[in-house]
Amino acid sequence: MPAALETESTLTDRYQTTVPESVRRALGLGKRDKIRYSIRPGGEVVMTRAETDEANDPLIGQFLAFLARDIADHPDHLRAVDANLLRRIQSLVGAVVVDLDAPLTADDE
Repeated sequence: MPAALETESTLTDRYQTTVPESVRRALGLGKRDKIRYSIRPGGEVVMTRAETDEANDPLIGQFLAFLARDIADHPDHLRAVDANLLRRIQSLVGAVVVDLDAPLTADDE
C-alpha cells in the first residue's frame, strides 16, 4: 500500500531534525507537542502525535511537592513581592522581547 504522504528531513550534528510542515499539518502538531515513534520489526517507523496528560506529568508533580515541602519547612523564607521589587524586575527584563514563534537560528540548533 503506497504511503499517503512521503517527505524527508535531515539530521543535524546533534541528531535533531525539523518535522516538515506537511507532517505537522497532517498530525495536527503544534509547538511543544510530543511525538511518539513506533518502530516495527521490519525497520518501518510510524510517527504519531503523542497524547499528553499534563495533570499527570511526573516532573510537575515532583516540582510542586518540592515547593510544598520547602514552604512547610521554611515558612520564614516566604516574602511578598512589593512594588519596589516589581519595578526592579521590570527594569531588568522589561526591554527583553521574546518571539516564541520565531524560527531557530543555526546557533540555536
